[in-house]
Amino acid sequence: MKFLVFLGTVRDSTPPRPARLGLRVAKAIMNWAKDNMAEHEFELIDPLDYSTGEVFKPHFAYAQGKAPEALSTLAEKIEAADGYVMVSPEYNHSMSPALADLLNHFGSSLYSFKPSVIATYSAGQWGGMRAAVAMRTFLSELGCLPVSAMIHVPHAQDAFDESGVADSEQEDNWRTYFGRALSQMLWWAEATSNHRQEKDPFETSKAFKASPTQRNIK
Repeated sequence: MKFLVFLGTVRDSTPPRPARLGLRVAKAIMNWAKDNMAEHEFELIDPLDYSTGEVFKPHFAYAQGKAPEALSTLAEKIEAADGYVMVSPEYNHSMSPALADLLNHFGSSLYSFKPSVIATYSAGQWGGMRAAVAMRTFLSELGCLPVSAMIHVPHAQDAFDESGVADSEQEDNWRTYFGRALSQMLWWAEATSNHRQEKDPFETSKAFKASPTQRNIK
């Protein structure tokens, strides 16, 4: 199975410190996957590695073969993936604008009929929980329905070091906590992958490829 771990931050400046706090959380998830799901492939998607241009233009808005290489590469990865982990801080009780911007560059058909995990974090005590509520609606609309278990990391600057390693006294607790959500994702990913091979979901629920009016009754 192939899974993408989306990092939802592009800010690498301070304050607050440390910079790119979410990278610690994403690395912690990658570390867990390496230790517990080594037979599966997890890839970190850092938005700083994918130039989307100054003016918003989604991948599907380009003529065939004319999209920027970075967008086309990521589109192929999203389509090939069996599930997603979305790592986001909380901005004004909602998800990261950087994460929303990156995900919105691609049509929902690339994400559809697959599971996702919501992982939020903060430097404070709430761990981004309010952002997670908004993310459920967003990810459901993309078609990668979030599993019931979520990951919330309060005081992320203390929870993990720069390599995503937890304090030895809390390491087992984090492993158990991560395991519940990521194991749910794996279960659903295997189920949906098997069913997609038996029956193409787009036969009965076709992708919108022409106009938003395809959502309307005719």
